Amino acid sequence: MPRQEEPRDRSRNTEAWLTLLMAPGLGCAGIHRLLAAIGPPERILAAGSSAVAEVCSRRQAACAVFAPGTRAAAREQMELARRHGAGIITLDAPEYPLLLRQTPDPPPVLFVKGDPELLALPGVAVVGARAASSYGLRVTRNLARRLAAAGLVVTSGLALGVDATAHKGAIEAGGKTIAVLGCGLDICYPAHNRKLQQEIAAKGLLVSEYPFGTRADRFRFPARNRIISGISRGVLVVEAGERSGSLITARLALEQGREVFAVPGSINSGKSRGAHMLLKQGARLVQDENDVLAELEMAVAPDAGKKEGRTAAWLGENEKKVLSRLDAYPQSVEEIKAATGIDMASLNQALLMLELEGLAEVLPGRRYRRL
Repeated sequence: MPRQEEPRDRSRNTEAWLTLLMAPGLGCAGIHRLLAAIGPPERILAAGSSAVAEVCSRRQAACAVFAPGTRAAAREQMELARRHGAGIITLDAPEYPLLLRQTPDPPPVLFVKGDPELLALPGVAVVGARAASSYGLRVTRNLARRLAAAGLVVTSGLALGVDATAHKGAIEAGGKTIAVLGCGLDICYPAHNRKLQQEIAAKGLLVSEYPFGTRADRFRFPARNRIISGISRGVLVVEAGERSGSLITARLALEQGREVFAVPGSINSGKSRGAHMLLKQGARLVQDENDVLAELEMAVAPDAGKKEGRTAAWLGENEKKVLSRLDAYPQSVEEIKAATGIDMASLNQALLMLELEGLAEVLPGRRYRRL
């Protein structure tokens, strides 16, 4: 029976991984080449700079691995993780997510804050446009709530628009969510999502492959996307333009053998062209959460949707009558009045109640549609 790893052994192992991570010029690809050629990090560090340079073909990077400052930087990361209440999961750790480990270039190290057990649960990534339409945000919120209520962990990238709405929807449903960052865990990006980032750390999980102090440079986000798809069983694209970063996530999902889902939008909306392109290429069309759950072979949790059902039951007779007449296509107040026969004062009150309950939306010109 193998000896259980002692805390000191684990600390030394983590420091070895971080030493490779903090070596300037080595990078994820260089670390994987060394792992394949020499073995675990501690063996790499024992092999010496000549052996490392022979594998990575870069004398400067090899020397950086053994520089005193590199090991000091590794120890500093361990201390920063302790101060921030974060964890460090290395590629060889049992808690490293299995799905991600099986991808072509898994991150050597994951920095996590929150509940790391979420990495072992089935999840789906929900991604889309930053400048999403009201339709896209509404669909995202509803799908994220219902997928989370059904037991899936909702994963996204904490960006504005669809990403942030997906996280919020999962939290609203009392479910779990994972945010994968393109910067260090101590950096809040975008700043607008600071409160949401803190809430996810408390109720879900923050994940990053980048050390503390790493800024949110644009080139880091495409790499971040492979983690979003890598820890998920499928990727759902809600809204995406023809050049959206969400399409990168979808492509990576295909390369990783994941399911790809897409929500159809208006044929006149440029924000849906990317999603429509995915549908043409064979992505699964999603109209509601059941399309995702069926493909992932998951049953709906018994309490999924109960909150929505209770809300509808609490409505008065006028609200119920108006709600039954509303659909996805906007109607004027006059059209609703004619269809329901409710006097204008009572109708205005009913419409306001439906709007406050999140069951109806008012559009310019006082046109209403059902959510």
